[in-house]
Amino acid sequence: MEKQTEFVNWLRSVAPYVHAFRGKTFVVAFPGELVTAGDLQVLAQDLSLLHALGIRVVVVHGSRPQVAEQLALRNVEARFHNGLRVTDSAALECAKEAAGELRLDIEAAFSQGLPNTPMAHSAIRVISGNFVTARPMGVIDGVDLQLTGVVRKIAADVIQPIMNAGGIVLLSPLGFSPTGEAFNLTMEDVAVSAAIALRAEKLIFLSETPMMTDAAGTEIRELSSHQAEAVLSAGFLSPEAAFYLASVVKACNAGVSRAHIVPFATDGSALLELFTHDGVGTMVTYENLESLRQATIEDVGGILKLIEPLEADGTLVKRGRELIEREIHYFSVIEHDNVIFGCAALYPFPKERMGEMACLTVNPEVQGQGDGDRILKHIETRAREAGLTKLFVLTTRTSHWFLKRGFVLAGVNDLPQDRQQIYNWQRKSQVLIKNLY
Repeated sequence: MEKQTEFVNWLRSVAPYVHAFRGKTFVVAFPGELVTAGDLQVLAQDLSLLHALGIRVVVVHGSRPQVAEQLALRNVEARFHNGLRVTDSAALECAKEAAGELRLDIEAAFSQGLPNTPMAHSAIRVISGNFVTARPMGVIDGVDLQLTGVVRKIAADVIQPIMNAGGIVLLSPLGFSPTGEAFNLTMEDVAVSAAIALRAEKLIFLSETPMMTDAAGTEIRELSSHQAEAVLSAGFLSPEAAFYLASVVKACNAGVSRAHIVPFATDGSALLELFTHDGVGTMVTYENLESLRQATIEDVGGILKLIEPLEADGTLVKRGRELIEREIHYFSVIEHDNVIFGCAALYPFPKERMGEMACLTVNPEVQGQGDGDRILKHIETRAREAGLTKLFVLTTRTSHWFLKRGFVLAGVNDLPQDRQQIYNWQRKSQVLIKNLY
């Protein structure tokens, strides 16, 4: 009975992720080292499970160790500049050979369907092709990288219908120019470009590098893109880890909501990262600090101007200037050209590890553009950083908006004790609570 209860509790705990991920596009990239380590079959099973859950999957593979093996067989010396391969014609032939073998191995891995395996009864079609247009990288620091290239365009208009039809798209680290030339690309460049072009919900790198840590050796679990840039500037990461981190920062700054760097050495690492609260890797999220930030005392006037109409019609509880000035450190704002057009406050209740999001407001002139969701995600991030596990709101008019975003109806007795004591029974606000997974 205990094992049955654990299973039921586990299945219920992952249900919110299943609902959130269904229909979303994930770009999953892995280096050739994963194949060398013998983990391809297991990865194919895990990605097949994502596919079965309704997630649209694009797979990008690397091939560095396989190319190195081909070069060694041909007695060709490998050349690098700043971590990038200098690809002459001989190295390009090795890259083609490696990519061809890996493509066949990956397609075979997704074709398995033996009984008593995670892929039983699956029928997955893996589609690959000339989906990547590339151009030469050129001369860097006086070194001609020859046939090493960078992505110029991803054929998103061709890939989307394939995913719509239930196929998994496979991209290799090779690209082609309009004149028919082939170029050797980095797996990271292809993955980032694909995630941006396809407007992917997530970019996931299954890396050969260990869990990322800071200079003191503490594990780095979550970073905003600007924090990741600071980590890169500090210079304590290994070259390999820094290359991964720079790649996910590029993706996030170009619109990818979340990017993950997950060591593949852990069995089921992709599933653990996606379907557990803490994960097993490093997640980088986009946040435009120029527009979404914690409020300062100079923002009081802008906040008052924003919330006064809602206070007048009774949507929000009235707050005077003095109260907002005292509580300004609880507020976050969105601004554009120094004009505040959105705000919210987070009031923590550390004893119960809960937080109240209050005064969520977006200027009516810009509503419907997703800024309310951006503020909510920002407040959720602040709450997690403060060690809070639940977020609650009190509302009289917008309960449906919160219900659509993972909140559930609750009662006054579910609030922190201190908040219960100041609950306004005349307003009779609805209580909604969200677990911060």
